[in-house]
Amino acid sequence: MQKISPITRNLLLINVLCYLVQAVMRTRGIDLTEWLGLHFALADNFYVFQLLTYMFLHGSFTHLFFNMFSLWMFGGLIERTLGAKRFLIYYMVCGIGAGICQELWQTADYFIEGMYAYDMVNTGSSLMPMGLFLNQWTTIGASGACYGVLLAFGMLYPNERIMLLLPPIPMKAKYFVAGYAAIELISAYASNDNIAHFAHLGGMLFGWFLLRWWRRRAHNRQTVGGWQRWDDRAKTHRTLWQRIRQWLGMPQTAAPGNAHHTATRESDYEYNMRAKREAERNEARMDEILDKVRRSGYDSLTTDEKHELFRLSRK
Repeated sequence: MQKISPITRNLLLINVLCYLVQAVMRTRGIDLTEWLGLHFALADNFYVFQLLTYMFLHGSFTHLFFNMFSLWMFGGLIERTLGAKRFLIYYMVCGIGAGICQELWQTADYFIEGMYAYDMVNTGSSLMPMGLFLNQWTTIGASGACYGVLLAFGMLYPNERIMLLLPPIPMKAKYFVAGYAAIELISAYASNDNIAHFAHLGGMLFGWFLLRWWRRRAHNRQTVGGWQRWDDRAKTHRTLWQRIRQWLGMPQTAAPGNAHHTATRESDYEYNMRAKREAERNEARMDEILDKVRRSGYDSLTTDEKHELFRLSRK
C-alpha cells in the first residue's frame, strides 16, 4: 500500500486536530465557530481571516469523516501529479474560492430578499434583531476544497474508472465529477437544507480556473502527470525569435558545430522536417513514460527511464 503523500497527510491531521480542539473547547462553553467560522460579509462578526480558518472547522463527526475520506481518496494522487507545493496552493485556493462564492450567494440573497429594509426578523417562534440573525449565517468545513480536489481528479484523469456504491457500477471520472456538479447545482436551488452548495460549486469553479491557468502558462513538460514546467524567459524569447525567422524565410542561426550551421549541409525544409520527426518521436516517448508514471508512480521508473524523462523534459 502506497504511503499517504506529505501535504495530504498533514491536511488530514490538521483537520482532525482542529475538530478535537472544537470538541474540547465546546465542553468549556467556547464555540470556535463564532470566531473562526466564515460569517456573512455584512455581519458584525465577519473578519477576512475567516476565509482561511473556516475550512478547518467541522460541524459533526460525519461532516469531518466524509470530507477527509474524499481528501484521502483523491488528494494523494493529485499531490503526486501536481507536486507538493502546487497541490497545497491548489487546495487553499479552492477552499478560499469556495468561501468567496458562498459570500457572494449570501449577499445576493440578502439584497434580493430585501432584508436591508428590516430591523427585525420573524424566526417563527420569536422576533430577532437583524444583526443577530445575520451573525448566524456561518459556513464551516473543508467541503469546498475537497470538491476542488475531486474536480482535479476528473480533469487530470478523466478516463479513470470509479466504482460507485449505489448503484455498484464503474463510471469514468469525468462523468462522475460532472454528475456531482450537476447534483450540487440542482440542490442549491431546489433544496432548503443547511448545506453550502454554492461553496461546493465555488471550490470546483476556482479549481477549474486555476488548472486552466497553469496549463496556459506552462511551456515545458513537467516530470509527472503530463503537466508542464515554467521555462526561463530567455529561452522562451529565443525560441519565439527562431520561429519568427522561420516564418519569414530567414536563415536559421545555430551554435558552432551544429549540423544546420550552414545551408550547405541540408535545406531549411529538410532540417525542419527532420526536427519535426525528432520532436514527434520525443513526444511519443515522453507520453509512454508518463503513462507508466500514471499507472504505477514515479518510483516505478528505471534509472535509465528517469534520466531519459529528465532529458526530454529539458527540450
